[in-house]
Amino acid sequence: MRLIRLLKGELAREAAEWVEEGLISESQAEGICRRYGTDYQAVNSRTQGYAVLVGLAYLFLGLALITLLGANWDAIPRGVRMGGLVLLTVATHTLAVYRYACGERGTGVGLMLLGNLFYGASIILIAQIYHLGEHMPDGVFWWALGCLPFALVTCNPWLALQANLLALIWFFLEVFNGYLPGLFPLFFLISAYVLWRGPQSALLLLVAVASVGLWVEYGLSWLWGDGSGGLLFDVRGENVVVAAGLFLLLFALSHWLSQRPESKPRDYAALLSIWSLRFALVFMLVMSFASPWRALLDYDWPHQLGMWLMLIVLGAAGLWLARKAQRLPSVALLFATLIVVILAVIVDGQPEHAVGFQLIANFALLGTGIWLIVRGINSGISHYFFLGVTAILATAFLRYIDLIGDYLGGAALFTLFALLLLLAARFWKRVREGESRA
Repeated sequence: MRLIRLLKGELAREAAEWVEEGLISESQAEGICRRYGTDYQAVNSRTQGYAVLVGLAYLFLGLALITLLGANWDAIPRGVRMGGLVLLTVATHTLAVYRYACGERGTGVGLMLLGNLFYGASIILIAQIYHLGEHMPDGVFWWALGCLPFALVTCNPWLALQANLLALIWFFLEVFNGYLPGLFPLFFLISAYVLWRGPQSALLLLVAVASVGLWVEYGLSWLWGDGSGGLLFDVRGENVVVAAGLFLLLFALSHWLSQRPESKPRDYAALLSIWSLRFALVFMLVMSFASPWRALLDYDWPHQLGMWLMLIVLGAAGLWLARKAQRLPSVALLFATLIVVILAVIVDGQPEHAVGFQLIANFALLGTGIWLIVRGINSGISHYFFLGVTAILATAFLRYIDLIGDYLGGAALFTLFALLLLLAARFWKRVREGESRA
């Protein structure tokens, strides 16, 4: 999948310059933009900057009013405080709905965002008036829940993002207090609906995916533990394995989305693919040290049944998506590699063998970097090329500050890295020469 799908705004602006230079006609520019699901006229009309400025203005207006109320809070009678907060919230939302119904969608959404801020401030201040503070996260929950109807009706990604971010705050507050936030899936499911029905939003997609991952991981920690620590305080070996399985499923989902005929799913596919790849590289960099392997080898794995059941579910879903996308061999190989590594760690169980696993991880990281460089050159995607170069340089830097063994061992490892890179370069040169002769 082409990463140009993530730069559609820049493509539209480049197309406008091509039209000005006479390289293509305006109808051709519109056709190019239509191919990637962007509006040539809208992007070049500069309306996006206006919408951002108006939205920021509404935000600061809301902050100004909240600050003004807070400064004079004690001087206002209790009944006036209560009525004023309710009136301010209702009036703002009424005006927002009216402007939205009149066709002024941007203004209506901006006022809804502002009304949601007033709604949250009202909850906090009314709770302060009547001393309603038994469980503080409940206020954030009701704030987030109150934002949902507007996001659901308008299918606007900014309103859904506001609700989802508030839900994430509620999620972390509940987790820190040792509770399981049972209604949290409601928010990322609404976000998924908005992503499907509403305008495209890369930010909402990333927040929704992160929300799903946090919910799954903490839910498993809750089942496997006593609920007092959970994901944030006690990351178990099973959580690490499930996280790897989730990202492999995400990788398979990106390939399935890339085969959809619509433009929006293909854009989401490019975004999910690149972030899955980035996670894989960061994860491999972490596993290039001996201490994570030592911890996994020393771990007792008391929740293997749940872990393997989750891997079976994630693997089945990932392989089904990969089969639909005609990417079954690559996804199956990745899942098989994950299973082999897990089995090797569980069966071995000797922390003193951590250096051996570390060596394998470093060579795998080097091989991934070489593959990214070759893929970037073959496909003409500079991001893959520079990501591969970054992975190799990061590996070299980490191994310099954290030698495997003594200095002689580190020097031998660097020499072996150099030989592998030279062999890869020689192989690449032969392949290119063969293609040029053909």
